[in-house]
Amino acid sequence: MAETAATSTTTSAEAPTPQQTKKSAEAPIRWADVEDDALEEPNASSTSDEKSAPELGVENLTIDENKRINKFLDEPEDSNIKAVTTGDTPYTSAFTFEELNLSPELLKGLYVEMKFEKPSKIQAISLPMILTPPFMDLIAQAHNGSGKTTCFTLGMLSRVDPNLKAPQAVCICPTRELAIQNLEVLRKMGKHTGITSECAIPMDSSNYIPINKRPPITAQVVIGTPGTIKKWMSAKKLGVSNVKILVFDEADHMLAEDGFKDDSLRIMRDIERMSSHCQVLLFSATFSDTVKNFVSKTVKRDHNQLFVKKEELSLESVKQYKVNVPDELSKVMVIKERIFEFGERLGQTIIFVRTRNSASTLHKSLVELGYDVTTIQGALNQADRDKIVKEFKDGLTQVLISTDLLARGFDQQQVNLVINYDLPVKHDNRMEPDCEVYLHRIGRAGRFGRKGAVFNLLCGDMDQIIMSKIENHFGTKIAEVPDWRNEEDFKTALRSAGLL
Repeated sequence: MAETAATSTTTSAEAPTPQQTKKSAEAPIRWADVEDDALEEPNASSTSDEKSAPELGVENLTIDENKRINKFLDEPEDSNIKAVTTGDTPYTSAFTFEELNLSPELLKGLYVEMKFEKPSKIQAISLPMILTPPFMDLIAQAHNGSGKTTCFTLGMLSRVDPNLKAPQAVCICPTRELAIQNLEVLRKMGKHTGITSECAIPMDSSNYIPINKRPPITAQVVIGTPGTIKKWMSAKKLGVSNVKILVFDEADHMLAEDGFKDDSLRIMRDIERMSSHCQVLLFSATFSDTVKNFVSKTVKRDHNQLFVKKEELSLESVKQYKVNVPDELSKVMVIKERIFEFGERLGQTIIFVRTRNSASTLHKSLVELGYDVTTIQGALNQADRDKIVKEFKDGLTQVLISTDLLARGFDQQQVNLVINYDLPVKHDNRMEPDCEVYLHRIGRAGRFGRKGAVFNLLCGDMDQIIMSKIENHFGTKIAEVPDWRNEEDFKTALRSAGLL
């Protein structure tokens, strides 16, 4: 495995003005890319135990919707977040960031750099749980684009002592892309704090540095992928005796049988052995019942939980459509003559495919038709993957074809259209949809409450069955574009999504 890249930064402390204070490697994981990531970050599967956590309603953890200001970072108005707490600690939702007793430097980062106005619903409820002693563990699930990253990023920055030059917060992510993105958010939010950070991800062999030649890590926050984090810890380069907070982003995948469960559990246990009072935060947009029960048993006995009801996990700001086509060629023609015809003027587009072969074939077809598209999948080397993501985020490319490498956590506010060229299905059973991946995919459009549209291209009876199962799972009926050849039908769909 290629060794890891480390980028470190130290930001200067600056007080704000009063106006500014505001798996085993061979085990399959998912279709396409995640197998590559597993080779970079090998782990082994193990048997998960199931144990339901006790439930206790917390009626006072609610938000007065009449006081909403920061709508672009808010949950759908009828979102029902269920809080389950243990212990005697009272928690009160935070209507403003000032109520969280944050440092002036952090407030400046939130207001000036991040340009936030007030906490979103998930932030208002979860942040008091994260930041209030005795700093209990938290399992949190909420909508895509609701501000989950801010929750754990602010939690890490708040717990760090800037004067202690040693790792105090660790965040583990399933992919290098998500690790890099989270690091960028943390550095932006913590710009005025003086807190240092480092990214622990695989790097190309051309930049290989033997682990024994690396100096010990002194960055106060380390964000990276599980294999690299584990390697640094095993080599005693990443000391964890001072770690106060451990975060798992996309925790359902990190602790699932077919994910990074073994590495994640080892890291968690090693850190807790060295730092017994370490707080563990698990965040994701989805948690299967199996993972939910396993996680409830894995974290300490006393922990808090936040969950959104399954039927509310669809994104109301995103309009979903299904388009019936007779064959594969028709899928390409729909993209070219119907969606791209209008979509290129509306923002950026991500096209999700199931396999690397589909990605390559579609890329070739669209390029031959004269379109400038880029494609990302796990077989690319890491430098190329980083370059493609950066160009897309910088707006240099408008259309990105991706396997499920970017389905989770990828945040690009200009993405208004998502096309499911292939519907997501279970890796071990192609007759069953992967509803969690579907939810993560559509969450790439309409980030932070902005308008967006999703087109599901269906070809044949099998796609019809898969789509029907997805609809049943979420208790919704997805609108159908009447005729894939009719230009007006697509205009009507985009108009209904608020994009025309």
